[in-house]
Amino acid sequence: MIHIPGFTYPVRSYFLENILEMTGYRLTSYNQIDDYGQEKVWKMQKQAQTLKKRKSQIASAVEDAVEAADFKDYSLRTQDSLSCWNPDSIGFNLIEYVLCHIVKKERPGAVLVFMTGWDDINSLKDQLQSHPLLGDPSKVLLLACHGSMASSEQRLIFDKPEDGVRKIVLATNMAETSITINDVVFVVDCGKAKETSYDALNNTPCLLPSWISKAAARQRRGRAGRVQPGECYHLYPRCVYDAFADYQLPELLRTPLQSLCLQIKSLQLGSISEFLSRALQPPEPLSVQNAVEYLKIIGALDENENLTLLGRNLSTLPVEPKLGKMLIFGAIFNCLDPIMTVVAGLSARDPFLMPFDKKDLAESAKAQFAARNYSDHLALVRAYEGWKDAERKQSSYEYCWRNFLSAQTLKAIDSLRKQFFFLLKDTGLVDQDPENCNRWSHDEHLIRAIICAGLFPGICSVVNKEKSIALKTMEDGQVLLYSNSVNAGVPKIPYPWLVFNEKVKVNSVFLRDSTGVSDSVLLLFGGNISRGGLDGHLKMLGGYLEFFMKPALADTFISLRREVEELIQKKLLDPKHDMQLYNDKLLSTVRLLVSEDQCDGRFVFGRHLPAPSKKATKDMLPGALSKGGVEGNNLKNHLQTLLARAGHEAPTYKTKELKNNQFRSTVIFNGLNFVGKPCTSKKLAEKDAAGEALLWLSGESPSVPTDIDHMSMLLKKSKRKDQRRTSIRGAKWG
Repeated sequence: MIHIPGFTYPVRSYFLENILEMTGYRLTSYNQIDDYGQEKVWKMQKQAQTLKKRKSQIASAVEDAVEAADFKDYSLRTQDSLSCWNPDSIGFNLIEYVLCHIVKKERPGAVLVFMTGWDDINSLKDQLQSHPLLGDPSKVLLLACHGSMASSEQRLIFDKPEDGVRKIVLATNMAETSITINDVVFVVDCGKAKETSYDALNNTPCLLPSWISKAAARQRRGRAGRVQPGECYHLYPRCVYDAFADYQLPELLRTPLQSLCLQIKSLQLGSISEFLSRALQPPEPLSVQNAVEYLKIIGALDENENLTLLGRNLSTLPVEPKLGKMLIFGAIFNCLDPIMTVVAGLSARDPFLMPFDKKDLAESAKAQFAARNYSDHLALVRAYEGWKDAERKQSSYEYCWRNFLSAQTLKAIDSLRKQFFFLLKDTGLVDQDPENCNRWSHDEHLIRAIICAGLFPGICSVVNKEKSIALKTMEDGQVLLYSNSVNAGVPKIPYPWLVFNEKVKVNSVFLRDSTGVSDSVLLLFGGNISRGGLDGHLKMLGGYLEFFMKPALADTFISLRREVEELIQKKLLDPKHDMQLYNDKLLSTVRLLVSEDQCDGRFVFGRHLPAPSKKATKDMLPGALSKGGVEGNNLKNHLQTLLARAGHEAPTYKTKELKNNQFRSTVIFNGLNFVGKPCTSKKLAEKDAAGEALLWLSGESPSVPTDIDHMSMLLKKSKRKDQRRTSIRGAKWG
């Protein structure tokens, strides 16, 4: 073995205590609040709150190291500053002061500043541009470097500035290893980076700032010594650096494991959990369990964790299982071309560029591709198809420039599409002629359905309120849309559901991309559906998603769903199976059903629901609806179901804590209030209140006369509401 040593020039390191001592800068509680501008005042408020409330994860990670540190060799001014140092702060004001020090007093050379993300880079850049020295273009050239920027903008950081002008580059950790800027002499390191991690408990990927490792800190410091001796300013104490982990956590411990689990089964390596438990640093059992459950939900594994026919096909495709499923369904349902574009776009980078100084124009260009179809994925398809047309006319460069698109990313998408086609051809699902697998590529409703089939269980409910839109997922509750999504800027989303590819937890949980889908699309192409306890009641995801409709319509959906699944199995067993010859009527029925759904979400509880007859409601009630007659865990569900069948809104609960550490809850619906008895927890208090309401509805409450039929009264009110709504919504989808 031949060892060839690398070479770097010596780099002098300054830690926070050295910087404070050398420059005389004083830290206070207030000059460590980073300014993110008027649009993100909440960020500044959150920073101020952390000074008073419990410590964040970042602060807790280094708390012991800071408390144990001894700074007695430094001046009292420095010791006072270190005593109020806020680990959560990036330190915009301190960075500004250090940069002024470098520009005024240090030798010539470019400065590389490591930040955590795009928001930090833009906010700091705004602050520096308003500074009399750092914002003077005749003395300082301010540049940014981020993965979302166009390549032409990124290339500017390598150009040497004019004599007498100091270049300052604000970058993320992509500048640690991916690029080398030859004239960098000074590095400013905030000590943090946004790192992907995985919250197994909530089954949510996270992208949160965290402390870097010692290896990353050495890598950042080394950027200053590539071509000449340099200096590195670490904006954290030496004791904090000593507390860093040696290396970043292995990817196995900080990412979802679906693809890995699928490969383990395809290689016949036995039990997934047993195999992964033998890793040097095994992942959490809950992470493994989540991955296995996910593969079962999408149909890649059966209940015994064996590969299904679909799973075997997915294991041959070099994409995430959900995207592989989307490709396979696109081939089976003859709308492959747009689906290949969607999958390629989700596998590559986002081709839509958002320059900081032209964000409004870029958003306007993207909105044109969205064409008010409430789908990031369909916008991507239109952008790609427009680029292909422009390429045929030899005007692709102008097209990309005009529409804020990355030509490089679109070329990558084009290349991936070709690879996908050849891989599917190898499986036999498509033949040599692309026309045969694109018969219905023009059908937007069917394309939505196939996108839903691939992205499920990435599902989010949509409730349009008067001034906002409420979005909820099963694991996270309330979520938000990423600002670059075409659905983020609309006042209303006329779909009851959004399917999404990626969610990420930053300060809240954000959906990066989404497509609106109807009830019918979800029922036919979502997860497995089962019958509920009532006629016309269908459930999905273990009852988290519930649909109420006429019993005959529920039977139709179940029958159609079964036939669609049988059709897919036939095609996977025999790729040469002629869909058009044997199943044209079925596919035409499915296409008609998903295209005719008015997307009003009327099968969803709490929306426009058909009221049952009085007899059906009586039959639905147990013989004695006492609190003992219904299981305690089902009291709230039972009340919700009764109100849903009566066409009323969901009940709300208000719970108060009493002086004796007990709780009392009030359930409210249809203008009525029912108070439960004191209980030892909020959960039990709400169940008791629901039980009181059920007793009243069934006429068994001892506090009222027994000759009043409250259920009839409730239904009469509901009936009048339904009559008023009939003229608006029509009878087609009752």
